Amino acid sequence: MINAGELRSGTTVERNGQLWEVLSFEHVKLGRGTAVVRTRLRNITTGAVTEETFRPEERFPRARIEKVDVQFLYRDGQHYVVMDTQSYDQYPVDEAHFTEAARYIKESDHLFVLQYDGKVIGVELPITVELEVAQTDPGFKGDTATGGSKPATLDTGLVVDVPLFVETGDRLKVDTRTGKYLERVQ
Repeated sequence: MINAGELRSGTTVERNGQLWEVLSFEHVKLGRGTAVVRTRLRNITTGAVTEETFRPEERFPRARIEKVDVQFLYRDGQHYVVMDTQSYDQYPVDEAHFTEAARYIKESDHLFVLQYDGKVIGVELPITVELEVAQTDPGFKGDTATGGSKPATLDTGLVVDVPLFVETGDRLKVDTRTGKYLERVQ
């Protein structure tokens, strides 16, 4: 069990039979009253975000989320087939869990599958991925004085803004949290 006063961003709790992830929290001391904890919670199954206020002594069961290291093998219709890197078991994961992740992964990439009570509840990407530039406009000599950028389409279909010196065929490191270009990889 965890007290509402101990909630932190990223903590997952069970409430009314649902799993909730704490997006943000704030301890507020009311004048002459007791303190309260204001939170923004995201329902893990539906994705709905809600704001709730709790007394610091309220208690919730902490949800134990298992993180399994997997390798993405291939897409099969409505499912992404992954392989557990420890046991080598292969199993399909519904595409609903890959909403944002699909833009960053390609075959044989590693990622994490999040499970609760043996059921898949989501996927988590590594912080950075390396992707190849499939198409971008050429940069012209002299265009770098302003530090400008141009759009580049990567091999997964993701479009990111890149510096003018990046060309088709270059390998780039991209931040999966923000979707932004980090650096060119040799």
